[in-house]
Amino acid sequence: MDGVLNLLIITPEKEFYNGDIKEINTETLNGHIGILPGRLPIIALLKPTITVFKDKNGKEFKAFTSSGIIQVENNKVKILCDACEWPEEIDFNRAEAAKKRAEERLANKQESLDVQRAQMALARAMIRLKFKNI
Repeated sequence: MDGVLNLLIITPEKEFYNGDIKEINTETLNGHIGILPGRLPIIALLKPTITVFKDKNGKEFKAFTSSGIIQVENNKVKILCDACEWPEEIDFNRAEAAKKRAEERLANKQESLDVQRAQMALARAMIRLKFKNI
């Protein structure tokens, strides 16, 4: 089908989305990326963000996507990520608690602290909470 991309988003638990879209915007470790039909092939690492895409009818969708990988080839977009949630699936109280725990861990650095893990937990929590203000 001309003018569309096939989007497949998979997490370890489920196939989150599979359908034809017009465009997608997400964020890689190198910055924001917008993908339209005809995009040259790419493989990139994703960072936790709000991924926005429009289906073939123009309806806009927003989903939290955690760290993972995006692959684009032949008008097919595959996102493999640790977690993906619609706004209504997010437990904001849990996200707030996770944010607080991560901030406390980073503020009270101990020798056994995995800083990168705490930073990623903080990033995931903050992006989930961002949905509250959208």
